[in-house]
Amino acid sequence: MRTITSSGGVAEVINARRTESLDAQEIINLIQPSTRIVFGRVNVIYLLEKANLAVTLTNGRNEVVAHAAFVDYPNLDNVDQTCWESWLHSNYHSEKCTPLNTLFMHLFVALPDYYIGGAKEIIRTVFNAVPELYYIFLFVPNSAQLDPALEAIFEPFESRTGSTAARECAAFVCHRHHHCPVLHIRSARVQDHDDLTPLFTQQSDKLAVTYGDYFLAELIEAQDEENHALVCEVEGTAVGFMSLCSDINIKLLNECFELGPFHGLCKPHPEDILDPLTELQDEPEIESDRQASQKPGSGRSQQSDSSSLQGADVKVPAKVKTPEPLTAGAAESHSGRESALSDVSEPSTAEAPVGDDTNSNQKNMHRGSSEKSKRTGTTPVYKGALNAFCIQLFAIDEKYEMRSLDFLPYVFKLYPDRDLCIITVPHLVPEFPLLQRCVRAIPFHTSTLSQELYIFHRSGLLKSFTVRQAKSSDKPGVESLIKELDMHETILEDFEIFNQTRRDPDGTPVQAFVAEVLHQIVGIAIIRNEEDITYIRSHYNIEDFIYFSHHRQEEHGQIFHIVLNPIFQHNTKHFLKEILRLSDKSCLYYPVYPSYELDKNAFAHSLTSALNYMVPVRPRRQIVYPLEELGINAPARQVAKDQVKYALYHINRKLTLEPKVTINARIVVVGASDTGMSFLEMLVFCPHLRFNNITLISTHGLPGIHSDSENWKFLSTSHCYNDKDFALLSLRSWVNVVVGKMKEIDRTAKHVVVSEGRKVPYDHLILCTGQQYQMPCPTGADISTLLTNRELSVSPDQRYTGPVPSNVFTLNDDEDCLATYNWLQENWAQAEGNVIVYGNTIDAYTTVETLLSLGISGCYIHLAEPPLNSNVTCFNNFAVESAVQAALAAAGVTVYQNCILAQWNGGNNPEHITAVCFTTDTKPVQLQCSVFINLYKKGIDYDAFKAMNDACLVYDGRLVIDTTFHTNDSAIRAAGTLTKFPRRYHADQWSHSNFNSKEVGFHLATAMLPLFDPILHSVVDPPEDLDRLIPMYTGAKVRGGKLPGGYHYLHAAKPGIPIPLAAQMDHSTYGRDIITGSVKTGNYFKLHVNQYSKVETITCLSQESFPALNYLCLYGENEQLLNKLCDRFDEGLILDMYSFFKETWCLAIYHDRFIDFKNEVHQIMATRQDPDSFSVTEIIQQVVEEEGSEDPKETLKMKSEECNYRHPVERYVLNYLKYNRYHLPMYAQPGLL
Repeated sequence: MRTITSSGGVAEVINARRTESLDAQEIINLIQPSTRIVFGRVNVIYLLEKANLAVTLTNGRNEVVAHAAFVDYPNLDNVDQTCWESWLHSNYHSEKCTPLNTLFMHLFVALPDYYIGGAKEIIRTVFNAVPELYYIFLFVPNSAQLDPALEAIFEPFESRTGSTAARECAAFVCHRHHHCPVLHIRSARVQDHDDLTPLFTQQSDKLAVTYGDYFLAELIEAQDEENHALVCEVEGTAVGFMSLCSDINIKLLNECFELGPFHGLCKPHPEDILDPLTELQDEPEIESDRQASQKPGSGRSQQSDSSSLQGADVKVPAKVKTPEPLTAGAAESHSGRESALSDVSEPSTAEAPVGDDTNSNQKNMHRGSSEKSKRTGTTPVYKGALNAFCIQLFAIDEKYEMRSLDFLPYVFKLYPDRDLCIITVPHLVPEFPLLQRCVRAIPFHTSTLSQELYIFHRSGLLKSFTVRQAKSSDKPGVESLIKELDMHETILEDFEIFNQTRRDPDGTPVQAFVAEVLHQIVGIAIIRNEEDITYIRSHYNIEDFIYFSHHRQEEHGQIFHIVLNPIFQHNTKHFLKEILRLSDKSCLYYPVYPSYELDKNAFAHSLTSALNYMVPVRPRRQIVYPLEELGINAPARQVAKDQVKYALYHINRKLTLEPKVTINARIVVVGASDTGMSFLEMLVFCPHLRFNNITLISTHGLPGIHSDSENWKFLSTSHCYNDKDFALLSLRSWVNVVVGKMKEIDRTAKHVVVSEGRKVPYDHLILCTGQQYQMPCPTGADISTLLTNRELSVSPDQRYTGPVPSNVFTLNDDEDCLATYNWLQENWAQAEGNVIVYGNTIDAYTTVETLLSLGISGCYIHLAEPPLNSNVTCFNNFAVESAVQAALAAAGVTVYQNCILAQWNGGNNPEHITAVCFTTDTKPVQLQCSVFINLYKKGIDYDAFKAMNDACLVYDGRLVIDTTFHTNDSAIRAAGTLTKFPRRYHADQWSHSNFNSKEVGFHLATAMLPLFDPILHSVVDPPEDLDRLIPMYTGAKVRGGKLPGGYHYLHAAKPGIPIPLAAQMDHSTYGRDIITGSVKTGNYFKLHVNQYSKVETITCLSQESFPALNYLCLYGENEQLLNKLCDRFDEGLILDMYSFFKETWCLAIYHDRFIDFKNEVHQIMATRQDPDSFSVTEIIQQVVEEEGSEDPKETLKMKSEECNYRHPVERYVLNYLKYNRYHLPMYAQPGLL
């Protein structure tokens, strides 16, 4: 917030922020005739789409006061955006102007009273938001008179003699030093103490408490050749401080961080023991570059150079870094001194391997020193001198923090023999502007140190970073840059294709660009035209980031390869910005394929170092089209086609100067349940946040690592996630994975101990382990005495502690299912015995069906059902249950009810089971056994329970949480079926197990995001006396799978406490059932419509596959919306709901944006269309309050006609169909007939 003064002397508090598309109309209203004379006729929406930076000033009433748009090419129609630099240099004395430090104003508007103040504030904001920006140009026709407000900011720019451009337009320039000058850096003096003390005390009192009130003066006095103290001053006042030290604990750093790419922070030495793959390149080139950067007065060393930008709308407070032991982290990419300009970076620290699992992109494509060391069992030994110094203490006034980079040129002059500057900060400190120029080091997974390590190389100060189209002569430089990549041959092949034909084999145009520093190639990018943009638009939410209609087909490009030397990683966004400009593109996309497709897929791309700077694009839920019924009205092939699924990343011109908020807090999620996956999805898909330290601890790692196969889908599905969903999300790109089980939680040290004693530190621990099928424990009953279940003296729910027999399989996830499938494939042919399935859940029945589909005869399959825990069966529907039982009998499967496991092998050695005994309510059952598939009762894993209990987390049958997901430890949250609410809520029957797990995970993430997102306000916990109600979620509880008899099954119901169906139907408020077909004919379809005419339960049982995702969209809809479902059914017009819901009318309801459509219509109905009339909502309220109305519906219909809502609703319906026509071409629209 700042204050500007109008021409009339009125002070106005304004806020500077990024321009939003909703501002467009207000901006248009500010355009005056004089604006058009200076800037020409401007399409505001189009300009906002193509501008690299657009800034808006708003007042306290959120009204637009002023606006300006800036683009990376001149506002002249006769100047090509791809070559404006040569045009500018040939016509003006502009040798210092480069694409890196120059922008062009394309529009400025303001309220007349705030023209001068608004213009100055916007220019100040822009220079502050873009640290590397030094010049803003404005070109106006010679016939135009520049507004006095702009004349006060811009000065005429001198043209060259004979300039042709000067005859047509006048050039004006605005310099940084008039608005946000480069800070003056000098050595600190004791006299600076008085200026600096308030700066430190307002940020933290830790230093004063630890070292005394005069620690700063003592630190300044202690300066010598190894220790320096610097200040930055403005108008004679010190506004920032930096303390430097050359003494670094190299041993500790190398133990905790992957520093091989930085040559261990040491200089090369002949006795160094290095891996051959990490041998560094020849030294002379980088040595000359390093010396050039140190030249006194060099322009390269006087400017700071960054593309990690801080926007005006994101305020980062000044930070105080306290002296801490230097800690651990591993390099993101190669940047050792000798290899400074020849190595390549890894895409992001979030993709680094942690624990036993690794990110597939890195594993398959990058050969780093640490990975090689792990394979060979050797660790590099560095004998050379120290090549780094550290920043021990740093603080700067918030007003000047964007100029923190001005310290760096002076800092490196103090240590001319060292190339690396390092700084460590606590994990919970937000990433401030100085760190955005550094490379974040990757910690080893064994490191438990509580800080992040950032590294900056001297060569990063070089200002000669240029991007141009590649040439054939660049091949040697490109080879040198990429030779450490496993896919370097693929990159070279594509580079050769560009050099020879400029097109792919399929004819798609290809472009290649290189980044150069001092004539040495430090980056390579290869892109192609995105020919499949219709598929992308229809399958991904790219319209969250762009107005699609303002981008031509040829303006969409796909990144094939992008590699950038890590020393210049801070220029990644500038590299992308230049690629967009030089290729005449407005959008770039990058696909990430699932790991199991990388080898098979011809379009698998190479590693990208730019992934961190792009935004992940959410996939869209797709309609399952009845293509045969639609015929020529079906969507285009590009929309309806089925192809390899991939995650999509995106950047456009608007995002090139848009900062991300980096979160280094260590978030550890335990358990790969649906709740945990939903939580991770929410965090990963926050486009303006970058989470560097998300870790998943899971027994089998991330799900979805195998290609979809129906052969081993033993378990039912919740329809929350499937393999295709995981491919579309690519969580593996951002989540570190530790494969193992949680064994211990150390709340004091804040770490989790997993298998083999490994420690995983956390700042926020999220427990989502859920419940799993538990190993049954034989009761040991002597069946020779013919015991029944009632006579058992031992509980069947004891924990089994013995060895698990080799042919017993407990199925809890895909990995368990795959192991069972592989065992059956290898061993069943030789087996002579039975397959025993032990369980009474829907998973038991889907497992039996899978066994039958594998060719195992039903006579060998025995289903032993343990006693039910309640009077509600897994189907809770007599028709479904009878169909399944009949199918089991027809297949020859023997079913035993109320079975309790008594003995394995007659009580003998259970290493391999050959016989199983059960007690029942009548007589014991003894069966021969070749394989035992366990689907017994679900419970909380014992190791997880013990870890939580030993950590003194409140446990009452399940882990106790409050309504905001907190346990009794504020750093530990939990969600899902693992949890329960405290008894003080008096709702013991309600827990997260009653709700949709994906929805619970979504709300868990929503509750945590305010901790990290500066845009969101922290949610204050309700007072204890008001914290009495548990949260209620609305999403359907869903179960589905393939049952015996070949039945495809789907059940979606309102979340709640399970009640037998018969009891529900006896209730007066039950509503009604609509049923078509029957289980005998294999087309059973049941909808339960509640008393409010909304669909509350969906049950499908069919021997033909059906579009389950379509039918789930029916849940919660009013039956009137479903083409007057009840009326048509009562009239006998609906004989088969499977056919009914294939009809064209309902496809719009399945559309992923239909929910938004409904909300917009509700908004129209709730808004007065005319000041003198009522809204429909108000009319409804009046009718409800009028008790004397004989026919409320008729009265409502008559009065609502007076609200004039019909026309706006019809208009919005047509707009909805028109905008989504690529998905919904089957609907007729005006003008088509």
